[in-house]
Amino acid sequence: MANVLIVYGSTTGNTEWVAGKLQDQIKAAGHSVDCEKVGGVKASGLCSGKDLVLFGCSTWGQDEIELQDDFIPLYEAFDSIGASGVKTAVFGCGDEDYTHFCGAVDAITEKLNALGSTVVGGKLKINGDPGDSEEAIKNWGQGVISNI
Repeated sequence: MANVLIVYGSTTGNTEWVAGKLQDQIKAAGHSVDCEKVGGVKASGLCSGKDLVLFGCSTWGQDEIELQDDFIPLYEAFDSIGASGVKTAVFGCGDEDYTHFCGAVDAITEKLNALGSTVVGGKLKINGDPGDSEEAIKNWGQGVISNI
């Protein structure tokens, strides 16, 4: 049984909904999983003792990538989360009509790679209502779980 953490930032509830679906899927696979809103976690040592940490963040902004407001302080403190050598995965919701569709997913993935994390499962980018992407979420979740 793996020890998994999901940390997400959600303004409209879409990324929160995806986090809940992933939490259910990981639990059903027999792993221990905590699912936390980003505003309720501390950056220092966040990844310590975890077999896998999933980060979920929506993207805002047309002219530049804007992470979900609550996620920004954690992102700015990523150097202290202890990601080196830890498996991570990144997902997010956005609107493909924007220039930087789900750019937060790309920014977080890039930072995790730079910190020495092993990012697994590829990037999950969801356009619009995540309820329309349940199969993609399930498939991505299975891919992530297979890397634990």
